[in-house]
Amino acid sequence: MANTVKKLFRGNVGTSAADVYTVPSATVAVITNIVLTNTTSNVLTGTVKLGTHDVLSSVTVPANGIFAFDLKQVLEASDTLNAVASGAGIKLHVSGMEIN
Repeated sequence: MANTVKKLFRGNVGTSAADVYTVPSATVAVITNIVLTNTTSNVLTGTVKLGTHDVLSSVTVPANGIFAFDLKQVLEASDTLNAVASGAGIKLHVSGMEIN
């Protein structure tokens, strides 16, 4: 089995919920860190789900600030990470490991 530490997602979060990462087949993923970055001068919120379960639910991200969350969550093949923001300007950074 190969353990690969990697960025699982880096990018913008839309105002409609969307999958931002899907675990590849024959792989297990471990999410270790989630960071929401607000690039605007307004307070925004972000929600991140593992499958259908909220991990971060409408968390407040201060203007020009960040919200960081360290965790250890295991996802199996085809499981998804989903995100949505209250407005344009939220960026999502997800780090972890893929094991295959």
